[in-house]
Order: sequence, then C-alpha cells, then structure tokens
Amino acid sequence: MTRVAIFVSGGGSNMVKLVESMTGDHPARPCVVLSNQADAGGLVRAREMGVPTIAVDHKPFGKDRPAFEDALNAALAPYAPDLICLAGFMRVLTAGFVNGWAGKMLNIHPSLLPKYTGLHTHARALEAGDTEAGCTVHEVTPVLDDGPILGQGRVPVEPGDTPDTLAARVLTMEHRLYPAVLRRFVEGEKSPLFLP
Repeated sequence: MTRVAIFVSGGGSNMVKLVESMTGDHPARPCVVLSNQADAGGLVRAREMGVPTIAVDHKPFGKDRPAFEDALNAALAPYAPDLICLAGFMRVLTAGFVNGWAGKMLNIHPSLLPKYTGLHTHARALEAGDTEAGCTVHEVTPVLDDGPILGQGRVPVEPGDTPDTLAARVLTMEHRLYPAVLRRFVEGEKSPLFLP
C-alpha cells in the first residue's frame, strides 16, 4: 500500500477529494496532511476525515528555505510517506527538497501547462482571450510548474467569465482529475490522462 502525504496551505478541497478516493481497492492511503499554516482549513477537514495532520510554519525560518524544508522532512519522517501530493501548497520548494523526492511528488496547477506557470492563471487566460482553460497534474521538478505532465482537464471559457467564475469551473475539473491521475500513477501508469 502506497503511503501518501498531502500538502495544503488553505481549505484543502483537492486534498478532500484525494482522501475520499483512497478507499476500497485503491492501492494508496493517506498517511498525513501537512500545512505551512497552522490555521489552514484543510487541516481541520483532514482531522474530521481521520487523517493525521501536522503544521510546519514557514515564517520562523524567514528566507532560509532549506531550513524550512529540513523541518518538513523531519515532520514527515514518522509517517514514512512514499509519495507527496501538493494540493494548494503555496510555498515554492527548492531543488534540494524536490530532488530528494524525485519521481515521488505530484502537483496540480490551475492552467493548461505549459501555459501560465505561477500565479493568477485565470486572469491571464482571460486577458489572452483563450477559449478554454483547465488544470494540469504533473510530476514536480526543480523548475516551477515544469515537470512531466500526467494529466490535464479542459473547461470552456464562457462569455462574461471573471477570474472567479473561471476558477470555480476549473476547480470542479481539478476534483475529477487529481484523484484519477493519482490512482494511475500509483499503479505505475505515467502516460498523460486527458479529461474533456
């Protein structure tokens, strides 16, 4: 059974969908939910679902990102995860941390990569006049939002969309895509999954 750690910074809606999916004949189980925000709603939701939680506040480490990441690894160690799923974890991880989890860390990003890495993806898609938007699950590499693509889900951009309305439609797709890709990945399938 593959042990999955899930990293969140906010409400954790993708984390909830991942945890809900890891039941029955699924080859993975959640072992811990970690946040860099002690008051993250995702930690509350994880505890309600019976998943252990830990918080590692990044602020005391200031600009010393490697020290923060050492604390992450130390906090994870007792739970012995095989895989990390980033699910709205709003900290950029250094190459030192990422390389230590090479091939064992996934992320979901709210754009059709390689378009719109980083932040404000929905506003950027609207400003560009795109007719569709979506989300991507990819392996994490040291380059931001640049690892091998494991799955994408597409949604239409509708007349009158705002960044918020588009974000809501993309989030619904994220909730379908991430659990599907996670299961395939744990089963050894790395070819991209495309959801319409």
